[in-house]
Amino acid sequence: MRISELAARAGVSTRTLRYYESRGLLPARRSGNGYRVYGDADLRLVEQIRVLQDFGFGLEETRPFLDCLRAGHSSGDDCPASLAVYRAKLAELDALLDRLRDVREQLGAQLLRAEAQQRPTGPEPRCHLRG
Repeated sequence: MRISELAARAGVSTRTLRYYESRGLLPARRSGNGYRVYGDADLRLVEQIRVLQDFGFGLEETRPFLDCLRAGHSSGDDCPASLAVYRAKLAELDALLDRLRDVREQLGAQLLRAEAQQRPTGPEPRCHLRG
């Protein structure tokens, strides 16, 4: 299939495919007339990239999964290198969650301090309306 067909089937732009190609994630095969040509295996590579990016993986992090598919495995996460990337991403997410919990606790404490300062010390002010 040509680049426009692959783009349509994968739900990406041709520019994205060219970018993947420039990064070495997608093979750069040409037909006799110079057009880029792709097969179903290339569609699987692009789909794998998209799924991983939806999970928050960077392009370089997708490389082991693509290498696994190119090696003939039925899934991009059938290889030890892919599992290592999963583990690293989970550790990264755990660290982010820990940091978010710390920030939340600090923010909650700051809110309590701010609310305590807002409490009036004397009688509540009255609103006197004149008619």
